[in-house]
Amino acid sequence: MITGAQLRGFAGLGRLGDHELEVAARAAHERSFDARYRIFSEGEPASGCWLIVAGHVALEVDVPGRGEVVVQTLGAGDLLGWSWLVPPYRWHFAATAVDAVSTYEFDTESLRAQAESDTGFGYHLALGLLEQLVARLQNTRARLLDLYAGPHDR
Repeated sequence: MITGAQLRGFAGLGRLGDHELEVAARAAHERSFDARYRIFSEGEPASGCWLIVAGHVALEVDVPGRGEVVVQTLGAGDLLGWSWLVPPYRWHFAATAVDAVSTYEFDTESLRAQAESDTGFGYHLALGLLEQLVARLQNTRARLLDLYAGPHDR
């Protein structure tokens, strides 16, 4: 059984108070993935959300003419998956375990129901996830600027 204390300090959950962490913990269980396991695929219905305890997960996108390209690698302390929170609930990327991965997996149906019935919990959860999304977008933006910078820009 996962406890709220085990969730404290993970990306995206920093805005949750002790009681809210316990609520989230009741929707969580431990889950492991073997290396090269496809956790989810782009375009599939989105359910599940994982806090990575150990290991690495590659986020991939299908690029016409190039196949799947890794756009980011997540590791311990990172949050994987937020498409379950926003309609139409479809994955925007694929996720594959790079090596053995240990996680806390959330029952997102339960989290969504709790967020709808307790708007304070829902607000703090959504805001925390949004902050993580913005941070990831900024990191991606910085990588793209570096990737496309000319030699005179460095």
